[in-house]
Amino acid sequence: MKTNPVKGTRDFYPQDMAVRNWIIDGWKEVSLRNGFEEYDGPIFEYLKMFEIKSGEEIVEQLFSFEDRGGRKLAIRPEITPTLARIVNQRINSLAKPIKWFSVPRLCRAERPQKGRLREFFQWNIDIIGVQDERADAEVIFTTVDYLRRIGLTSNDIKIKLSSRKLLSLVLKKLGVAEEDLELLYNLLDKKAKLSPENFNQLLEEKVADARVAAKIKAFMETQNISAIKNVIEPDDEIDEANNELAMVVHYLNEMGIGDYCQFDPSIVRGLAYYTGVVFEVHDTSEQLRAIGGGGRFDNLLRDFGGPSIPATGMGMGDCVLEILLREKGLLQKQLPHRELDYFVADAYVGTFNDEKGAALSTLEDEVIKIVAKLRTLGLRADFGYKSAGLSKQLKEASARNAKNCIIIGEEFKDRQLIVKDMSTGEQELINYDEFFAKLESIQSR
Repeated sequence: MKTNPVKGTRDFYPQDMAVRNWIIDGWKEVSLRNGFEEYDGPIFEYLKMFEIKSGEEIVEQLFSFEDRGGRKLAIRPEITPTLARIVNQRINSLAKPIKWFSVPRLCRAERPQKGRLREFFQWNIDIIGVQDERADAEVIFTTVDYLRRIGLTSNDIKIKLSSRKLLSLVLKKLGVAEEDLELLYNLLDKKAKLSPENFNQLLEEKVADARVAAKIKAFMETQNISAIKNVIEPDDEIDEANNELAMVVHYLNEMGIGDYCQFDPSIVRGLAYYTGVVFEVHDTSEQLRAIGGGGRFDNLLRDFGGPSIPATGMGMGDCVLEILLREKGLLQKQLPHRELDYFVADAYVGTFNDEKGAALSTLEDEVIKIVAKLRTLGLRADFGYKSAGLSKQLKEASARNAKNCIIIGEEFKDRQLIVKDMSTGEQELINYDEFFAKLESIQSR
C-alpha cells in the first residue's frame, strides 16, 4: 500500500536537506556572532503551558494528547513558553542579560497554505533582563544581519515597526474600553489582509462612534512617528511610548539599517502577548505572509510564575523565507555544492603478487584502505561500487565534484599513487607513505 506524507509536512530528500541546513546554519552563525547562546527544550510540554499564554482556544491549534498517566500534553507550536519555563527554573543563577537563541522544530494543527505548514523550523532570538531600547534594536539588527547575509536588500524586505503600548494608550484615550481591546486588536492585526472597504465596515461594526472609528483609522494610516500628534493629543504616557519607539528607530539608524525599517502602526502582532515595540518582516511586494516578527514581552516570565523581568525577541520560520529566496533567485547560487576532497579509482584489474609470486590483496582492498585513511584524517573521500574502467571512474569522480582523484594501478606495486587534480587535469606520481605524511602534516595544523 502506497503511503503519502501527512498533509502539511515535508519529506527532506538530500537536496532539500541541503536547503534546510543552509538556512539553519546561517541562523546559527548570525546568532553566535551577535552574542546569542543556543538552547533547546523538549518537543512536547504540558498543555496548560500553552493555555497560559494564549488561552484555552489555543487547544484547537495544537496537536495535543494524553499520556498513559492521563496527563494532557501538546507538541510545541512555539518555543517561547518553554523559554519562560526554563529561565524561571534558574532565574537566580542566570547572568543578565540572557541572550539566547533556538532553532526548534514546531507543529501547529492548522490548514496548510502557501508559506504555512503544520510542521516547520523557526529561528528564535531573545534578550531577557534588559529594559533598554538598545535590546529591541539589537534583536531587529540581528534579524536584518541574517537577511543581508543571504542577499536580501532594503529593496526586497522591510522591517515594519510599531508599538503595542502606544496603540493601547491611543485606543484607551479615544474611549475604547479595556475589555474591548482584544477584539479590536484582532481586527487591526488583519488590516493589511483586508480591502479598505471591508476593513472600514468591520471597524464601524466594532466601534459604534463614527468619530472614534475615524480617529482609529487615521492613526492606523499614520506614516511617521512625529505625525501621531496630529491624530490625537499626546499625554505623558503616550509621549513615553512614542519616545521608546523613536529611540529604537534612532539606534537602528546608528546601526546602519535604517533603510530597512519603516513605521507602520498597523503592525499589532496578535493578542495581549506583546507590551511594547513590535515589528514584522515583510517582502516589499507584500505578496507573501510575514517572514518573521517579534517585539517586547515584559510580562512573559511573570505569567509563567516567575518574576517580572523585561524581555524582547523575534521568531522567523523557514517556509516563507525559502519561498522568497527562490522567487528572488537567491537560493540555488548560494547553496554549498556537494563535493569530495578525494575520489579513489582502481585502474588495475587482477591481483598483485610479491616478488616471490605470492598473491597480495586486490586493489579493491587497497581502495577502501586509502578511502578509510583519508576519512580518518578528516577529509571527504569516496569510491565507486561498480567495477568499471578508469575513464568511467573519472567521470564518476567529476560527477561527484571531487577536487582530486587518487588513481592506483600498475605503479602501486612500487607503492606509488597517481594524484590527479580534477580542475586542471594535472597529475603527479607520489610515494604512498610520502603522500599520507604530507596530508597528516597539513591536517594537524
